Amino acid sequence: MLHVVLYQPEIPHNTGAVGRLCLATGARLHLIKPLGFSLEDKYLKRSGLDYWQQVDVRVWEGWENFEREHGGARMAFIECQGERPHWEADFSGAGELCLVYGPETRGIPPSILERHPGASWHIPMRPGARSLNLSTAVAITLYEAARQRR
Repeated sequence: MLHVVLYQPEIPHNTGAVGRLCLATGARLHLIKPLGFSLEDKYLKRSGLDYWQQVDVRVWEGWENFEREHGGARMAFIECQGERPHWEADFSGAGELCLVYGPETRGIPPSILERHPGASWHIPMRPGARSLNLSTAVAITLYEAARQRR
């Protein structure tokens, strides 16, 4: 199964759009607290449209809780400073795969990345481009993982 993990997401409409991507691909969405918004936020619901109620979403109190439950899953951290480009990633296989994304303004904490050496990936961009929108980054890598697992 594919899992999309948003670590401390800050912007509700990004999370709503990611929820729609998860629904479209059959992935489970995990939200790691603290969240920068309420799950009742109108922007979250507007971006998720009427799909939000159908999204398989789990909310976790913190990273440690999530990792304890999914410690046996393969983790792929999608980060601007990732070690290798995402198109070199092998997302194939039948096991659990967690695609992890950090908060929009801070990224994934180094303390988490250090515990998973060799598991960080970046989406190549031209020089001077700072980052992509979170939901765009999720779309690029989630559909690549789905393609490899078809």
